[in-house]
Amino acid sequence: MTRVIRGQTLSFAADGKAVHESRGAVAVGDDGTILWAGPQSLLPQGFAQAEVDDYGDKLVMPGFIDAHIHFPQYRMLAAPGKDLLDWLTRFTFPEESRYADAAYARAAAAIFLKRLFAHGTTSALAFCSVHKTCAEALFAAAEAHGMALVTGKTMMDRNAIPAVEDTPETGARETVELYEKWHGKGRLRYAVTPRFAITSSDAQLKVSGELLSSLPGALMQTHLSESPGEIAFVKELFPRAKDYTDVYDHYGLLSDRSLFAHGIHLSDRECARLSESGSTVVHCPTSNTFLGSGLMSMRWLREQDRPVHLGVATDVGGGTSYSMLATLGETYKVQMLTGYKPTAHELFRMATRGNAGRLKIDHETGALEHGKFADIVVLDPEATPVLASRHELSSSLEDVLFSLMILGGDRAVTATYVKGRKVHERA
Repeated sequence: MTRVIRGQTLSFAADGKAVHESRGAVAVGDDGTILWAGPQSLLPQGFAQAEVDDYGDKLVMPGFIDAHIHFPQYRMLAAPGKDLLDWLTRFTFPEESRYADAAYARAAAAIFLKRLFAHGTTSALAFCSVHKTCAEALFAAAEAHGMALVTGKTMMDRNAIPAVEDTPETGARETVELYEKWHGKGRLRYAVTPRFAITSSDAQLKVSGELLSSLPGALMQTHLSESPGEIAFVKELFPRAKDYTDVYDHYGLLSDRSLFAHGIHLSDRECARLSESGSTVVHCPTSNTFLGSGLMSMRWLREQDRPVHLGVATDVGGGTSYSMLATLGETYKVQMLTGYKPTAHELFRMATRGNAGRLKIDHETGALEHGKFADIVVLDPEATPVLASRHELSSSLEDVLFSLMILGGDRAVTATYVKGRKVHERA
């Protein structure tokens, strides 16, 4: 059945400009795609008999897209560590070892997606554990919801515990098997996923590059330049490399389909090479501050002579919130500390259309446009007493968005739709 969703609609055009209707409407077809979007006063007569979800003055926006999140760490928020490497050893690897159990992975996948939807996230680029069962579970859960999801089994063959290690051979074989089964099925995509240089041998990184070049349409996700200790360890493991980025470059892992989480301590040379290759760096502010890794400067990465593509993400479970609203708020604070003041419009665009482009799914989601899937979040600028009081002072859309990203969270999410179907509604 056709459905019309009414509210204060907001989306971002390809040129970055906001498309805002104070009294807007989105008409959704029975296949979950957007048939029409615009002012309520111009809604075509053909939709007059459609069912209506009317959200009044609440914001109706494209659903948030999380460009870096760890599914098997869904329980690990607020797990303390002395630094990144200590945190991985004490908490992450033991937790991820549980995902060898297919039943456990299936139950966890249902919880994980429910939490994403409750926070207004409708698509994600997610890490799984090293186990094939983990990726199978997440793919199957996302397919059941008609969700645009990109994921892949993690590959790591050293510097971990045996329960979460594979080999270059098994990692490659299982990657191909998962790709052939899931990539392009519904709205699913595959990502070749070497965890990071510390946990992958030369042989496994070589295999990862070969997989990226041989699997059409697959993305590649890994970590880069997150903490000083990590960078020093990479230098010990790869003494002939020019720098951390050069390790990945040597094995063919820099490309316009490659996403590198963090990128905090990158040199000018590294930024130039990432820019030249079309690679993306994904900013993960809450995990960077929580683990004491450092402050990533968007202004540094965007230097005009060698601009690097940027995404933004929660990085749960190193990140401390599933909420992209909270993540945007922390992005603002981190950037202020580095001398750059982003606007709320800029950050909301990054979390919707921007991240869709980085994940190569902008043809189907990330904006309220005809033909795209109706992946939608409804936000309430007056969801809490504190937000309501602040809302009284807002005199522009920028004010409203700013207060949502600083003071909002899951309580500000009234409803979430994936492919036109409501998957979350706040009581």
